Amino acid sequence: MPEEVKPTTPEKVTKLTFTEETPVVTKQQVMIGGKLRDVTVTTGRLPIKDQFGTIEAQIFFMAYTLDGAEPGDRPLMFSFNGGPGSPSIWLHLGALGPKRIPMKNDGEQPEPPYALIENSATWLEFTDLVFIDPVGTGFSQAVDEATAEKFWSVSGDIESMSEFIRLYLSRNQRYSSPLYLVGESYGTTRAAGISKYLVERGVAFNGVVLVSSAMSFLTLDFVQSSDLPHVLFLPTYAATAWYHGALGRGRTPNLSKFLKSVEKFAAGEYLQVLLKGDTASPVEMKRVATKLSKFTGLSADYLLKRKLRIEIMGFCKELLRNKGLTVGRLDSRITGYDADQTTYGLEHDPAMSALFPPYVMAFSDYVSRELGYKTDLQYHVFYGITKPWKWDLPKDEPTDTSHALRDALLRNPYMKVFVASGYYDLATPYFATEYSLSHMGLPPNIRQNIVTFEYPAGHMMYTHEESLSRLQKEVHDWIKS
Repeated sequence: MPEEVKPTTPEKVTKLTFTEETPVVTKQQVMIGGKLRDVTVTTGRLPIKDQFGTIEAQIFFMAYTLDGAEPGDRPLMFSFNGGPGSPSIWLHLGALGPKRIPMKNDGEQPEPPYALIENSATWLEFTDLVFIDPVGTGFSQAVDEATAEKFWSVSGDIESMSEFIRLYLSRNQRYSSPLYLVGESYGTTRAAGISKYLVERGVAFNGVVLVSSAMSFLTLDFVQSSDLPHVLFLPTYAATAWYHGALGRGRTPNLSKFLKSVEKFAAGEYLQVLLKGDTASPVEMKRVATKLSKFTGLSADYLLKRKLRIEIMGFCKELLRNKGLTVGRLDSRITGYDADQTTYGLEHDPAMSALFPPYVMAFSDYVSRELGYKTDLQYHVFYGITKPWKWDLPKDEPTDTSHALRDALLRNPYMKVFVASGYYDLATPYFATEYSLSHMGLPPNIRQNIVTFEYPAGHMMYTHEESLSRLQKEVHDWIKS
């Protein structure tokens, strides 16, 4: 049973004392590819030590390994989510693991109590899985808050997660396995950095899976001096308006074909007028506002007042304002309500509100009752990191680890990259991902190592059952190839 070794002094405890834990091992029978297979599940925490051998943090993990398979033949995939501040709960119980949370209508919140069901699209069919919770998320802890701060940065997070991977490979004798990473959202920031950090230390990956990519924050952060996000978010605004029927008679039945025309407008006429800023003429502004209205479902008058610049929260509040509804940021198919319908931005993201209780409650029951990991610790989802995140990579520039992924590919030209994006993802839009991938400075022969796929869903595209099955099949085919 995992537990903290605490001082017995009456003073307020500000520093934990860690000892190494013995992992909890359980056996499961999992339906994989239509057959019941024996799987070993290992749950526990591995120690992250300083140069003197003192434990500075414990990182929680859940590992699924197929019994009877040879390590050299069986791939091993390390999985984590994003935030920063999120544990690996979403990929674990949404897409990869042997059990998953069924969402109502492919994304909406089901009624409590919440239950897990068998995941027929589990990635255990073709790889062993290790789910990792970074320090400050899940049950992962640092010895004290001052020590935790060294892990709460882009570089510190990459280093500690890389050390966990090295330690797991060593203790479980898996260096001969084909190795993969899968990260979602900020987890793609982390995965890109890990791929470079470890290959420079002698550990090479066969492939990296990027789900809802966030490597270059210059493409995602709305700041007054940058026109780039407005251009890159536009196709996702258009997809959202298309989905909700906000385009009126201008709606075409083919979403992909429609988005190609939006992309052309975004990178052409729209970008040109944005670059002119205050020098754009009233005639130009009105012409572009009219076209922009046809693509987004927002009124030309609203767009002119915003000087043609649409930010995420404003769009989510404005699109269906006449119906008293908001649309989700993580999944713009999902609608919700705000208490005050007159404000500019969202009071809450209805997509995240739909996901949070089912995943957290079902996981808490699953890890304790089925996996046997007993602890009084709170499983932190987003609220365990108590100090501001340090955006220190690269130094004195907007955070961007796409260059780290480039460097990893140049050092290991056998590494392949699979990129998955959702059409209705307003957190990490697919057009922004395409921009980042096309600006990595790769030679053509290495650029061919990257493949991209889009799905008719949101940030967590696997909540959409058709996309869940497609994602599993396409990753499986990619690994086999």
